[in-house]
This record gives sequence, C-alpha cells and structure tokens, in this order.
Amino acid sequence: MQLHDVWFVLIAVLWTGYFFLEGFDFGVGVLTKLLARDRTERRVLINTIGPVWDGNEVWLLTAGGATFAAFPEWYATLFSGFYLPLLVILVCLIVRGVAFEYRAKRSEERWQRNWEHAIFWTSLLPAFLWGVAFGNIVHGVKIDAHKEYVGGVLDLLNPYALLGGLVTLTLFTFHGAVFTALKTVGDIRERARRMATGLGLVAAVLAAAFLIWTQAHRGDGASLVALVVAVVALLAALGANRAGREGWAFSFSGVTIIAAVAMLFLTLFPNVMPSTLNDAWSLTVTNASSSPYTLKIMTWCAGIATPIVVLYQGWTYWVFRKRIGTQHIAEAH
Repeated sequence: MQLHDVWFVLIAVLWTGYFFLEGFDFGVGVLTKLLARDRTERRVLINTIGPVWDGNEVWLLTAGGATFAAFPEWYATLFSGFYLPLLVILVCLIVRGVAFEYRAKRSEERWQRNWEHAIFWTSLLPAFLWGVAFGNIVHGVKIDAHKEYVGGVLDLLNPYALLGGLVTLTLFTFHGAVFTALKTVGDIRERARRMATGLGLVAAVLAAAFLIWTQAHRGDGASLVALVVAVVALLAALGANRAGREGWAFSFSGVTIIAAVAMLFLTLFPNVMPSTLNDAWSLTVTNASSSPYTLKIMTWCAGIATPIVVLYQGWTYWVFRKRIGTQHIAEAH
C-alpha cells in the first residue's frame, strides 16, 4: 500500500468520525422542534450537546485540511463543482455556532425563539446536504479531461443524491434521538425512545434502498460486507432502543453510520471523484494526490497530532457523561 492509498483511508476515517459525532448533534438540533414541548425541554436538548458540538466539528476541519493537502486536485474539483451546496453548509455551521452561543445572551422570548429556529434549520440543512454531496461523489459527476467539473447545480439534484440526503437526515436524527435518550432523564427520555423507534424504521427503509442501489452500481465483496453490517447494526439499534438499553442503541446506531460511510468509500476506491463523461477522466488516488514527500511529512504530523485530539475529545465526553433533565435547568432570568 502506497502513501496515497494510506491517506485515502485516513480521510475516510476522518469523515466517518465526523458523521458519527456531528451526526448525533445535528439530530439533536432537529429534535429541538420535533421532540421538545417547551423552552425548558429545548434547553435540555441543547445542553446535552453544548459541551461537545464544537469539538465534533474539528473532524470536519481536519478532513477538509487533509483533503486539501493530500489530494489537491480532488479538493479543487470538489469545492469548485459543489460550491453552492458547500457554501450553504458553511453558512449553516457558522450561524449554528453563533446560535448556540447567543441564544441565552438575552432573556426576551422573541430573541431566544429566533435563535432556536436557527438551530433547527442549521442542523437540518447540513444533515441533508452532506448526504447529497457524498451521493454525487460516489455516483459520479461531469468531470472533463482537464479535471474540472462542467455540470450545473441541478445536475447535483439527481434521484440517487437526493435519496442519500434523506438517508443522512433520517439516520442522523435517529442517532440524535438515541443520544437524547442516553443523556436525559424523565419524560423527555421516554419520548425520545419512542420517537427513535419511528425514525429508525424510516431510516432503515431509506438506508436499505440507498445502500442496495450503491452496491448494484459500484459495489464489490468488501462493500457488500459493509452493507450487511450497516443493516444488521441498525436493526440491533432499534431492538436495543425498544428494550431501553440506550447505551447499546447508541453504539449500534454509531456502527450503522460507520459501516455505511465505509461502504461509500469502499465503492469509491481507487477513484476519489468518478467522471460520468469518461472513466479515463475520473480523479483517482494516483492522479489527484500530492507528491510522495508531501504525503510523508503529513503522515508524521498526523501520527503525532491525531492521538492527542482523540484523547482530549474522549476526556471531554467523560467529564460531561451524566444525564440531565428539566429539573437541572435553572429558571430563566
């Protein structure tokens, strides 16, 4: 295995970690409108992810930076071709961070309600658009002989990519509902479990259709194994949630996301962006990568920095591991 293959695997791991971690806090953001009945319950939901949401986004920054350094041709084509949807995601992430920090700065109901609307929409849109983006990456887009995207925005809104967006939206929301049940007490915990059952069933149908379509289009034996693991893990998550075993349910929903993302990257390799115009024009791990010297330096840096990031983020989750409920929310000023 050469260094460009290693970095393809590392980037896949970074995106998998991002979807696993940011997936549940996107889901919790969506649930602030679907599950919470009043402002106090919305505060409970926001507080479950308050200490960790910004740390989860570190994985996105690292994945983007690694792609830029290891595969500059992939980065350039991806960000120029997908400029509008990626810009929408970026704006959502900026507004979402501001909403978390500014919501409680003033006590007026209208002020807080507007920021709560912002949290909901800036959680829902990225959860959907990431699925659309990765659906297009795996399915292939219009790339010419100069490695440039020559399609339009409407070309990105094809049935396969839109189905991918619905899968990530429902799967992340299910993941968030299971996380809410794991992190809360009282009535909100029970309602989160009931909602997770419905969300999980919808996500299972959509995910099965999307992954089977992916397997039929580009799959092989390894991707088939990942597909089976994803489906079995999702069913196990539903069973554990129904039995009230929130820890196991969250673990299995996480395995579902990990296996599904792994399947996408397995079907993609050795391409990084297939061309639908001519297979010879596809971007691959070979023709899109940086020089061996650059990849070698990056490997040393990643070997030193990655364990530190994982350790401090794991410590954060350990510190804020306890459940919370409405009784832990102080009265508003």
